[in-house]
Amino acid sequence: MSEINVVPYIDVMLVLLVIFMVTAPLVTPGVVDLPSVGKSSQAPATPLEVIIKEDLSVVVRDRDAKGAVQEERRIAKGELAAIVKAKQARNPDQPVVISADKSVRYEAVLNVMDELQKQAVKRVGLSVKPAQ
Repeated sequence: MSEINVVPYIDVMLVLLVIFMVTAPLVTPGVVDLPSVGKSSQAPATPLEVIIKEDLSVVVRDRDAKGAVQEERRIAKGELAAIVKAKQARNPDQPVVISADKSVRYEAVLNVMDELQKQAVKRVGLSVKPAQ
């Protein structure tokens, strides 16, 4: 006899189907209680921008709460950590955003990030241009 009898397999599958159909409504899905927040009493701090130009010069741009440029000056890489620390002494939650020219080597950006990390600057981000 060279035939396979599949009737027992079909019987088992139908029994399993009935079991799943009966137990599925009994299982309660997990409910996640998400926390709610009210409106923030403070406006978020404007980031301190560290700009790396094509010639590897570093410019620090500070903006006021409205977004207008308050101060922009060219600095040496050695004074970057001191300036950022002084700004964060006044406002510890002020983030730092690194903007670099497209043609700047990745190594230069990493050096600036490394210098900020050595000085224990907490909030460091990279500025990007959205794709069009």
